[in-house]
Amino acid sequence: MSHPDTAAPAEVPDVSRRRDGLLDIYHALDERYGNGVWHWMPDVARGPFDVIAGAVLVQHTSWDNAERALNALRAAGALDPTELLARPIDGIERLARVSGMPRMKAERLRAVAATIDAAGGLNAMLALPAPELRERLLATRGIGPETADAIVLYAAGKPAFVIDAYTRRTFARLGLRPDDESYNGWQRMFVDGLGEGGSVELYQRYHGHIVLHAKALCRATPRCDPCPLRARCAEGQTRVGGVDQTGSTVVG
Repeated sequence: MSHPDTAAPAEVPDVSRRRDGLLDIYHALDERYGNGVWHWMPDVARGPFDVIAGAVLVQHTSWDNAERALNALRAAGALDPTELLARPIDGIERLARVSGMPRMKAERLRAVAATIDAAGGLNAMLALPAPELRERLLATRGIGPETADAIVLYAAGKPAFVIDAYTRRTFARLGLRPDDESYNGWQRMFVDGLGEGGSVELYQRYHGHIVLHAKALCRATPRCDPCPLRARCAEGQTRVGGVDQTGSTVVG
């Protein structure tokens, strides 16, 4: 895949190595987590609006809390863009309370419902080309790049590699990080690195595997011994059975 800013022939081997490295990491994660359950998997999510509402509710909290709020909204018949616009904000706030920051999240749910309404409904919005859909989402109150890309990828089924704290932490430890560590810089690393092989399914599975891996092993304090990426991770090799980079003894 060619790019205007990578025209020099000398850069081609670097692009190829990065692609091979990203794909090798994906295959290692897929071997470990290929049968894992990820809540936005196409055969697990209950529908596109569940993904959209969940992407708002999970902000600043765990998925368990977000899911409890989703279930409360569903049980009350409020998990629908039209219902969210019709109901008093106080009622939505009560239903979202379990996810934390209930007023803010109620307002953000209403805002994304208004964006859906302005697009002509949920199906019409999700049918928009990915760049236009992302632009509309980013213009919505409380929707940043990570939330917008999660909606584009999982609700609309269009290509957008989601960058989150788990991705940054895991790949920084692996020594794979962009020169530009902004959200867009991280995203370009994956999109350019995976190239033409970067399908929607690959993006979904790769992101899901990263989240499962970061929760199970690559935590804030990592469990490096059983890690499937340890052989390519300098930090993991240093930590296991020896002394970590701070000089503290590591207990396997």
